[in-house]
Amino acid sequence: MFETAKNLIEDASSIVIVQAENPDGDSLGSALALEEIFGDMGKNVQLHCPVELPKYLRYISGWDRVVTELNTSADLIVLVDTTAEILLSKTLEIHGARHAFETKPVLVIDHHITESTLTFPYDLVSEQAVSTSQVIYHMSVESGWNINAQAAENLLVALMSDSRGLTTQNSTAESFFVAGKLTELGASNANIEERRREFMKKTPEILEYKGALIQRIEYYLEGKLALVHIPFGEIQAYSDKYNPSVLVLDEMRLVEQVEVAIAIKTYPDGKLTGKLLTNAPVASDIAGYFGGGGHAYAAGFRIYEAYDKAVQEVLTATDKALKEHHEAL
Repeated sequence: MFETAKNLIEDASSIVIVQAENPDGDSLGSALALEEIFGDMGKNVQLHCPVELPKYLRYISGWDRVVTELNTSADLIVLVDTTAEILLSKTLEIHGARHAFETKPVLVIDHHITESTLTFPYDLVSEQAVSTSQVIYHMSVESGWNINAQAAENLLVALMSDSRGLTTQNSTAESFFVAGKLTELGASNANIEERRREFMKKTPEILEYKGALIQRIEYYLEGKLALVHIPFGEIQAYSDKYNPSVLVLDEMRLVEQVEVAIAIKTYPDGKLTGKLLTNAPVASDIAGYFGGGGHAYAAGFRIYEAYDKAVQEVLTATDKALKEHHEAL
């Protein structure tokens, strides 16, 4: 399964590791782990993300090595945790980027299939894995590559992030096995969690704002969908201190009857972004309606539409996804 990827990586002298414009704990942890693993192999590695990493991810050691520049002359591009073109558009707008993606080998390492107009000849996708980092662990072990203590920590960060601490439905015995092996290699989930909680602390102002957001939550589809709107003024006022979506999405998901929680942000240029957390495995289906992508229980999208029209489309997509899910049970 890993032979082609092994050959691509071992033959490359310089590698750029690309995250999409909706970075999360899995994409960042996986990218940083690959940087460690490839670095131990003597590779020249660049970490790229087209947007500034959100502050809630900065408990992950090494986040500050991720840059918005893209080394288009690298021998190999490794794309982690997505293939959705709409989530790669900022990267592809960089001078020379699209040409590099079309002419150089691009290796996708992911754990979910996303419908996309972009196709790449080399991919490692395991839908049985709970995180991209789980795929990377097995690739490294089977290839005989060293996983140092920092790489192990980064892989465990990613695994715990995407599985919500090994509590999601797609967490398997294999996921627990990998977490145990990473612990043997030097990772400490207790230390990771201590740092994460420190970064999750809120100022009194942010707590007050969270209360205001909670009061604005709207419920649709007989209570199955919880939706909150975050206008640009609030993005400007609060994002530097705390991501408004992250403030409330988990609580929204835990309301009785709610199966889908969505936070929608609006911007002056007409851009609208949606972040989803779900209790039913429909997040990627809903995001895919808008050309976005993600996991079964967490996903995101970006479109250019009026808010009211977007909400109606969200209702349509959510209703369809939930009905199809329940009919399949």
